[in-house]
Amino acid sequence: MNEILTALWPVFALLCAGHIIRRMAFPGDGFWEPAERLIYFLLFPLLLVHKLSLADVGAVPVADVALAVALLLFAGTLVLLVIQRLKPLDGGSFTSVYQGGIRFNTYVGLAASAAIFGDSGVAIAAVIIAVMIPLLNLLCVLIFSLYTRKDAGYLSALWAILKNPLIIACFIGIFLNLSGIGLPWAVASVAGLASGMALPLALLAVGAGLNLTALRKAGGAVIYSSAVKLLLFPVVMLFICRLFIDSLEVAQVLLLFSALPTAPSAYVLARQLGGDATLMSAIITGQTLLSMLLMPIVLSILPSFL
Repeated sequence: MNEILTALWPVFALLCAGHIIRRMAFPGDGFWEPAERLIYFLLFPLLLVHKLSLADVGAVPVADVALAVALLLFAGTLVLLVIQRLKPLDGGSFTSVYQGGIRFNTYVGLAASAAIFGDSGVAIAAVIIAVMIPLLNLLCVLIFSLYTRKDAGYLSALWAILKNPLIIACFIGIFLNLSGIGLPWAVASVAGLASGMALPLALLAVGAGLNLTALRKAGGAVIYSSAVKLLLFPVVMLFICRLFIDSLEVAQVLLLFSALPTAPSAYVLARQLGGDATLMSAIITGQTLLSMLLMPIVLSILPSFL
């Protein structure tokens, strides 16, 4: 437990710091949106290409990881649909609960993987991300189409997935690694220096986006979305790993990702496709805060059952 807390403490400290400095209006509200674009389109892709081009990617069982991720997402979707059937919400609210129950904060996931498992953890996390992002987006677009009756645009969603900078970076990094091309030293040295900014700045930005006002006004939907995401998902992933995953480290990184809070990008999708954006903001905030308490507990207890 102490080792997990020690590894995760800097991650959660930066989340809190981001929220505090945003409340202090420093360095100004105009800073955060450009910073998020810099992280998403440049710094995070650089980090992924740099780490993956140097990591032992061949040691990651890609097929097993893909199967584990797919089973988790389909199981989570089934659980959330059953809950909606038993305790129905209006369509817009359910789409926010669904995103809260099934999306993963990749920034926190990569930071925690690096802190606990080092470069090998980052390589495993990158493979998880490469599988997870396309499947997640397709499932979310399908749910929006069914529950808001709004054309979510499958072709535009597919195009958004194909041009997602994180997906592109994962495939470039894996290609450079497996092909033996690698990164030239001049590029690698610059990428290593620049990508060092990615995780700290990303965590500050996630903290800056927390909305305590929306959380205070939210109801029980935040609770059951968080219970599914932060408690049920890790237990489901534990069973999946026991059945399909032989590597202990891979199983541990999969458990870590299953315990992550939902992603801030869910708010953008809720606003664009007719979901309940206010509820989505509350779920993002509530889960991020709860994960500070629950992630260390989950990651300390569940791996002992692998």
